[in-house]
Amino acid sequence: MRLANFIESNLDPIMSEWVTFAETSGAAGRSMDTVALRDHATEMLESIVTDLRTSQTKAEQAEKSKGKQPPEGSDTAAEVHGAARAVSGFTVGEMVSEYRALRASVIRLWTQASGSLTGADLEDLMRFNEAIDQALAESVTRYTQDLDRSKEMFVAILGHDLRSPLSGILMGSQFMLEREALDSTDQEMATRIVRSAKRMNQMVADLLDFTRGRLGSGVPIVRAPMDLGAEASHAVDEILAAHPTRELQLSVSGDLRGKWDSARISQLLANLLGNSVHHGSPSARVTINAQGRANDVVLRVHNSGPAIPAADLPGLFSPFKRLRPGAVAAQDPAHLGLGLYIAEQIATAHGGTIDVTSTSEAGTTFTVRLPR
Repeated sequence: MRLANFIESNLDPIMSEWVTFAETSGAAGRSMDTVALRDHATEMLESIVTDLRTSQTKAEQAEKSKGKQPPEGSDTAAEVHGAARAVSGFTVGEMVSEYRALRASVIRLWTQASGSLTGADLEDLMRFNEAIDQALAESVTRYTQDLDRSKEMFVAILGHDLRSPLSGILMGSQFMLEREALDSTDQEMATRIVRSAKRMNQMVADLLDFTRGRLGSGVPIVRAPMDLGAEASHAVDEILAAHPTRELQLSVSGDLRGKWDSARISQLLANLLGNSVHHGSPSARVTINAQGRANDVVLRVHNSGPAIPAADLPGLFSPFKRLRPGAVAAQDPAHLGLGLYIAEQIATAHGGTIDVTSTSEAGTTFTVRLPR
């Protein structure tokens, strides 16, 4: 019997074996009823039967083997299955095991019923394995996409909800500092609370910017006329106030006026300058050059010191990036590793670009290009 006909005629015993396996594959499976465990499995097998009965070219076969089957207009049964397993609490390993069990059950029952496999049967077996691999790829892709999105939504909601209590702590501690009745010990404690609350507030803001970028909305900007040279000067003053022993040098040239979001540009500058101060040589000067050109403004932030390892450069602007210990000074644990990611998001939101070059001889230079 051809494999497509066998699957069609033996859906119940195949499903029975799959449910038995799913029930023992993990805690999630043990808590689900039979209907939930069978969800979409029948539809997936019916799709496989249709696939086995459909002729395909060698090119189509090659594309399918690479997981590049042409997408359908709506979600496939395998994609819906992956989404359902993510919601149900299955791990990706448990879901993959389901497909392994399904493959093994079909092949075992079929070979037992057939006795021996002919040339046509071997072709069916190859087509069946290709279809299972395609369904598995679709399920895993959908599972990971939905899981990643739910994690990012959780971070966004958590960050939003944390802002209210943080604002209360910050306002209360600042009010305490403004009172003259505090003794020196209480004043020092209130100052620490303010400093810690501000740092936590910045971390929450970074997390919210991260989730906006990952969820597709991007970093929001409000354009207004501004002078980038003046904003760079303010950013340098803020860094020097936090790091009075460091040396920063700002040079400007050309027309630095344009329509940008001043708060976001200030954030971009703070992230780049903070990164250079933290990772650059403590005894070396950090230079900032702002150059106005005909259609854009170019900003360069340079520091001397150990080069960024070549292996780290391609993903340097990825979120939560952590440079390997030893090559560059260890990252400040008070930060989440989102500074460069957010800087890139801000540049992109303005229609600009940001890139980096780094060598032991020339140092590290971040270059930002912002259309006016």
